[in-house]
Amino acid sequence: MRIAIIDLGTNTFNLLICDKKGENQKTIFKNKIAVKLGEGGINKGIIAHAPYQRGIKALEDHMKTIKEYDVDKVRAFATSAIRSTKNGADFVSEVFKKLALRIEVIDGDKEAELIYQGVKKAIPFDLDYKLIMDIGGGSTEFIIANAEGVHYKKSYQLGVSRLKELFKPKDPITKEEIQTIENHFKSEIKDLIDNIKTIPCKKLIGSSGSFDTLVKMIRFKFNKIELKNNTSFEIHMEEYKWAQDFLIQSTLSERLNTKGIVTMRADMIVLSVIFINFVLREFDIKEIICSKYALKEGAMQYYF
Repeated sequence: MRIAIIDLGTNTFNLLICDKKGENQKTIFKNKIAVKLGEGGINKGIIAHAPYQRGIKALEDHMKTIKEYDVDKVRAFATSAIRSTKNGADFVSEVFKKLALRIEVIDGDKEAELIYQGVKKAIPFDLDYKLIMDIGGGSTEFIIANAEGVHYKKSYQLGVSRLKELFKPKDPITKEEIQTIENHFKSEIKDLIDNIKTIPCKKLIGSSGSFDTLVKMIRFKFNKIELKNNTSFEIHMEEYKWAQDFLIQSTLSERLNTKGIVTMRADMIVLSVIFINFVLREFDIKEIICSKYALKEGAMQYYF
């Protein structure tokens, strides 16, 4: 059976097409289209006109691809930018009328569950608890899990698009702004901090775009070759330190001219590393592993 999963994220609309037979799965096609759905409206509770239209166009393109690949079943999942906005339901309705695509708007709990399912397929889990962090545009999901399952999962309204609109950091960001943002993190994730105290995690597993960007930057800087069949990548702490030092001190113009940073991520990746830095320091974590799989792979595993 040929299956397509569309993950309507806040920053990108992602498409994954696989042939699946039981537990056997083969990726046929995958692509992502930048939409920045939260631009100009996410903290006002709306999808602004320009990103709304970008979202419609991205889905038109994805549906053309799905038709070309003669897909048997399609499932589409919408996350933070659509579920938390007043006109998110209008967007879902318009897509159905125009493209006959039914979008399932999932809550943060289900989003975290699907991310866990994807990460678990990419990285072998043992009995040691690990902290999964998926930084999106509208929300960030944290999951504490091991081989036996999920101990804690929660979606926080701490996506980088939302943070950028809220704090409007200078270019480059200042130490005072970093401190203000970190104080915001500390107040918003108190329950996660309490859980980590009782279940320490030695490893941070990162998934989705921000972590993908860090991996690409590090590969270019340190001449690391991507192994085709690898589903995860370890970031050594000295490599991460180089990346975060550069990003925090950089201007937007410098980031736009850095190999590994795509245009869409250049204005938000600084906020991502500030968040990652906060998590590493707050929870005394010394290892970072990046998962190539996230929500869409999790949905493929969970539903089919």
